[in-house]
Amino acid sequence: MRIQNSEFRIQIARALIALALLTGAARAAHAELIERVLAVVAGQPITLSDVVGARDLGFQSADGASDPMRAILSKLIDRELMLAETDRYGPPEPTTEAVDRDVARVRARFASQAEFDAAVARSGIDAQHLRETVRQNLRIAAYLDQRFTAAGERRQALIDDWVAGLRRRGNVLDLYLPGR
Repeated sequence: MRIQNSEFRIQIARALIALALLTGAARAAHAELIERVLAVVAGQPITLSDVVGARDLGFQSADGASDPMRAILSKLIDRELMLAETDRYGPPEPTTEAVDRDVARVRARFASQAEFDAAVARSGIDAQHLRETVRQNLRIAAYLDQRFTAAGERRQALIDDWVAGLRRRGNVLDLYLPGR
């Protein structure tokens, strides 16, 4: 009797494992990606919604890259490194009027309020986050103007060298895998 009971338990265990695997597979088939961390820069995560928001709101462009997500993510990594450096040296805060003006420019990129609202909804950005992003961008621009006074291509070359140095010594964990 004990042998049959043991065999019965093994069959029940196998059935439960099979049921669990099937249930898990069904859940995975219906799973929806909510968020994904693509990189961590100096302890700050850069998520899939950050990349989507930067693209959809016109903060960053892929510039015709074969992998648009990679191109925008790379720009956001550089931005985060520049922001950390900007925070260290503290350029003057932008005025409320300057932030309002740039927020209005972002909204003006869209043909209608509905298009703007859809872009904001896709990325999960609220009005406060939009204002903070604009404020940070203005601070970075002010810092670059303070630090790099050269003009044109020379200025851009200096900024590119500086950012390359930030990347070399920065704490960057790039988790992006194409196609995922």
